Amino acid sequence: MIPWELLDSAPLPGSDRELRLYRRDREFSIRMNGQEIMNSRAHGSEEALAELACARFRDRVRPRVLVGGLGLGFTVAAALRRIGPQGRVEVAELLPAVVRWNEGLLGHLAGEPLKDPRVRVRLDDVVKIIHSERRAFDAILLDVDNGPRDLISQGNDRLYTPSGLAALQNALRPAGVLAVWSAGPDQAFIRHLEKAGFTVEEVRCRSRGDLGGRRHTIWLAVVRVRRSVAQGSGKSGPSQPERLTQVSPESGGRRRRKIGIHRSSDRPLRSQECGTPLP
Repeated sequence: MIPWELLDSAPLPGSDRELRLYRRDREFSIRMNGQEIMNSRAHGSEEALAELACARFRDRVRPRVLVGGLGLGFTVAAALRRIGPQGRVEVAELLPAVVRWNEGLLGHLAGEPLKDPRVRVRLDDVVKIIHSERRAFDAILLDVDNGPRDLISQGNDRLYTPSGLAALQNALRPAGVLAVWSAGPDQAFIRHLEKAGFTVEEVRCRSRGDLGGRRHTIWLAVVRVRRSVAQGSGKSGPSQPERLTQVSPESGGRRRRKIGIHRSSDRPLRSQECGTPLP
């Protein structure tokens, strides 16, 4: 058995914990206090996080995507494959060491995504970025914790509170998508998302894609919209695009099965890799 080799470590700000980067032959692992949180052989659900979210706005010419948490770079690489030549991906990463790892030792794993001119790395807390932006992103992809109750950084709890979810909604454009990665399901979090004004879909994905592995959870939370008919038209016909109006969390707008910019004949998003959305 080839032993693991410690390559580098980085303390988490405001904590006594640290991230450690290990290598064993061609396999890489990032661990926190002895617990593995990322492995280069198991990235199927990290890629699905971007693929499922970006599929929601594939017709937009200049989509803007915010990725919270760089990790091993697989989510960023998957988003780049989906957004087209004029799209932009912004990566919020709190630890300079993680960026340095991706620029060097880890870059080849996901195809050197940080070298793509469509990528901008922001060395900042994703929570601060979300609170500073308004109607800025078509998608926000969060993979900063093991789930809403299993936090990597205690400061991230602000993301999952009512005020945090309201800030996430405000940072999204109409029909924008919030995609959240989690190691497991959480029905209470789904209820919080719905109360905050999102229409929610839960998808289970394997950590190694078609090769199997552990089941992870991805929530696709779309800013709830209501359809309105153009003034004086009387009705909206097939040739008339419908206006989309964001519904605030306080409005009590009814949940709709069909979401975003999809028309009423569309079916819910499905993924061969991840199976079908749960009812």
